[in-house]
Amino acid sequence: MADKDMSEHLRQLFASAREALRPLLPKRLRGDIPVVPVIRLSGAIGLSTPLRPGVTLASVARPLERAFGTRRARAVALLINSPGGSPVQSHAIFRRIRQLAEEKAVPVIAFAEDVVASGGYMIACAADEIVCDPSSIVGSIGVVGGSFGFVQLMEKLGIERRLYTSGERKAMLDPFLPEKSDDVDRLKAVQRDIHDDFIALVKERRGARLVGPENDLFSGEFWTGRKAVELGIADSIGDLRSTLRQRFGDDVVTPLISPARGWLGRVQPGVGATEWEGLLHRPNFAGELISALEARALWARYGL
Repeated sequence: MADKDMSEHLRQLFASAREALRPLLPKRLRGDIPVVPVIRLSGAIGLSTPLRPGVTLASVARPLERAFGTRRARAVALLINSPGGSPVQSHAIFRRIRQLAEEKAVPVIAFAEDVVASGGYMIACAADEIVCDPSSIVGSIGVVGGSFGFVQLMEKLGIERRLYTSGERKAMLDPFLPEKSDDVDRLKAVQRDIHDDFIALVKERRGARLVGPENDLFSGEFWTGRKAVELGIADSIGDLRSTLRQRFGDDVVTPLISPARGWLGRVQPGVGATEWEGLLHRPNFAGELISALEARALWARYGL
C-alpha cells in the first residue's frame, strides 16, 4: 500500500513539475500549442539551375516528409509562388503531397503568393483548400510548348544542316529544319493528352466547387485571386498568418520547413556577387543560361 501511495505521489509530483515547466518550453514543443508546418514552393517547376533555382520533387521531397512527420501537426501549409513548368515534376509533387496527407491523415492548405498557375496550380490542387490574395494570379489550366526556327537565318549565313537519325520521326520539330504540319499535329496531340489529364485532376480535386463553363475554366486562361474564388478554382481570400490564426488560434506555431543545406549553408546551388567568374567557365553555362531565361519567360507571362 505504501508503495502505491509513493508511486501516486511521484506521479503527481512529476505532473506538477511538467505543468510548471510548460510555459518555459518553446511553443512548438508544448503539447497544448497547435502546430502547422509551412513549406515554401517557389520558382519554375523542373527548371533548376545555379542561375535560377526552381522546384523539383528531389528538392521538396525531404521537406515534405519532415512537415508531414511533425508531431501534433494540425495541418500542413503550402506557400506557393510558381508560374508552372514541367508537367511531370508538377504531377510527381502533387502525388507525393497527397500520399503523405492520406498516410498521416493531416489536412493541407495551399496559400497563393504572386502566381499559382499551370503546374503551380496543379500542385495547389493537392491541398484540401486554396487560399489566395485578391491580386494573386491563379489558373492557367492548360499546356504550352515552344521553340525557335533558325532555317532562314541559316540560309542567310550559308550554313548547311547535317543531321543523321535512325527513326523517321527522330528529328521531329528540329529548330534548324523547316517545320512540318504533320509534326505540329503530333505535338498538339501529345499536349491534348497532357491537358486532358490536367483537367481530370482538377475536376477530381475541386469537384462541385468549380463554377462556370469548362471551355473557360480549362482554356489556359488565368485570373486574379478574387475571380478565382468566384469560379471555384480557389476557396477564399486571405493570407497565411491571418488564416491560420483564425483557424487554429493566436498561439498557432508555423515553423518553416526548409530544404536541407549543404556544408556551405546553401539550400541549392546559387550565384553570388563573387561567383560569376567561376560560373562563366562552367561546361554547361550556356544551357544553364537558357534554362534561366526560360524560367524568366514563364514569370513574364503573368506580368512579373
